[in-house]
Amino acid sequence: MTIEIEVFSAPGCGKCGKAKQVLKKIVDDWDTDAIRWREVDILEELDHAVQLGVLSTPAIAIDGRLIFTALPSEKKLRQTIEQHLQGLMP
Repeated sequence: MTIEIEVFSAPGCGKCGKAKQVLKKIVDDWDTDAIRWREVDILEELDHAVQLGVLSTPAIAIDGRLIFTALPSEKKLRQTIEQHLQGLMP
């Protein structure tokens, strides 16, 4: 099972950089190919962001569903990713 994580960001967003750092750390800690992530610049992919309901940055979507509309704690993000990896989240 592979999960796809998208971090929605905007130019000049300080918290967006923090979100990317936290996500990279979590993914590196697991050292697994089961997690793929990418940064989504909302200015370049506005239609995609609107389709998912992104209203502010940073926002995080997992498997095409908007999960976080603000930067979660590292612990909360880690728990949510782990639940997705285990297939516990719909």
